[in-house]
Amino acid sequence: MAKISPVEFFQQVRAETAKVTWPSRRETAITTAMVFVMVLVASIFFMIIDQILRFGVSQLLSLGH
Repeated sequence: MAKISPVEFFQQVRAETAKVTWPSRRETAITTAMVFVMVLVASIFFMIIDQILRFGVSQLLSLGH
């Protein structure tokens, strides 16, 4: 691979950055809200599963007494 000068490298980086389609403020806000909602849903789901497993394990351990 041929070596390029730092100046040429940064020119290429700048050219590639100009090609990027950046999201709008509204798109970013909607995506952020969706992430928070999904985190909330996942948290509730795993809390319910944890409670079910905790109940099951406690029932199994109480059989020995």
